[in-house]
Amino acid sequence: MSIHTYRVNNITLSGLPGCGSTTLLNLLREDMKFDGWKGFSGGEFMRAYAEEKGLFDHSAGYHHDSRHYEDDFDRKVDMGMREKLEVEEKWVIESWLSGFMAQQVPKVCKVLLTCSDDAVRIDRIVNRDAVTADVAKKNMQERYEANLSKWARMYDQQWQDWVIKPGTLKTSDPIDFWHPDLYDIVIDTYSHNQQQALEIVLNAITQAPNQTT
Repeated sequence: MSIHTYRVNNITLSGLPGCGSTTLLNLLREDMKFDGWKGFSGGEFMRAYAEEKGLFDHSAGYHHDSRHYEDDFDRKVDMGMREKLEVEEKWVIESWLSGFMAQQVPKVCKVLLTCSDDAVRIDRIVNRDAVTADVAKKNMQERYEANLSKWARMYDQQWQDWVIKPGTLKTSDPIDFWHPDLYDIVIDTYSHNQQQALEIVLNAITQAPNQTT
């Protein structure tokens, strides 16, 4: 028996490292499980694959970037997320690109998590990965640059089809998979705690269509 009536079929959570997307995924998964919702973490899936294939040494502590994966595998996982969003329901999908992969897919609530204080982001990564602040900062920047470069090359056509042609952004705008205009909800996890972030999403997806957040 459903506890809530939802306005959306699926939810995506995106955010750069240290912004809290995995934490919010776990909170939503727990809160909505009795309504039949399921959660998927793209990062957890990719790390498990990398470890299985010997592409990543988990003992190193910090997380790796997308260069560890072949383009075809990356594309298969990413497009698999889009297919889930198109044909299935009650998924909360968390990954760097899940919000982009949901562009122009109906009834998906696309959530972007940000953190306006970089020092807080770094501190979260230090605590999560048990590394020094310098290592965390360096790894965070390198992952961002490597991932953006690879995905901008891989998904240039999709960017044109899903973002430029519908008019979400202009041709002159650089490719930015985490541009706020691509998302329905943007939450700064520096100024909102975990419970507040959860409530923002739940309120947005369960309220009547004529209400505003």
